Amino acid sequence: MTFQLRVYVPDHPLIKHWLGVARDANTPNVLFKTAMTELGRWLTYEATRYWLPTLETTIQTPITDCQATLINPQVPMAVVPILRAGLALLDGAQTLLPLAATYHLGLARNEETLDVSCYLNKLPQQFHPETRILVLEPMLATGGSITVAMDEMTKRGANPELMRIIAVVAAPPALQKLSEQYPSLNIYAAIIDEGINNKGYIVPGLGDAGDRAFGT
Repeated sequence: MTFQLRVYVPDHPLIKHWLGVARDANTPNVLFKTAMTELGRWLTYEATRYWLPTLETTIQTPITDCQATLINPQVPMAVVPILRAGLALLDGAQTLLPLAATYHLGLARNEETLDVSCYLNKLPQQFHPETRILVLEPMLATGGSITVAMDEMTKRGANPELMRIIAVVAAPPALQKLSEQYPSLNIYAAIIDEGINNKGYIVPGLGDAGDRAFGT
């Protein structure tokens, strides 16, 4: 299967470790949430490597002047967690992007039809065209939720080329759907799994990330 979008699976031992912890069915809820926080942190680190806008300036050290590269505070940044599972990645992402605005988007999937409905939309009426947007969606399975989210953001002016999607586990159906509709996207995932089952769950996956993170 060929995708037009770019999918990165960072070869980092900490990402592999926390993915293993999250996958384990015996991991208790509190440790699962820790694993998701760490995956949010390290995947965000990888996703922002060549993405954050910078500026060159001169600073004064205790000794003398020197050149410095800083994050440009004039370029808007946003983090969009897809509720509710995306909240499990938010703490990790926010430690690296503390000044980014956070916009919540709540999507629910009908477990029988797999149709997606929106129950909360806190997106702005319009994104600035230069806004860097980090989307937090732990599971890219059928692609239903993430494409609804992308549609909501792009009709408000979000530029897919400036967006990064953070996922813990991705499956080919979702990647194919995103590739067809948003070929300029960049996705950072801990792993790409083999597929989905007849209930729309990723195999081998890690189960329902929201249920496991929040214990409900």
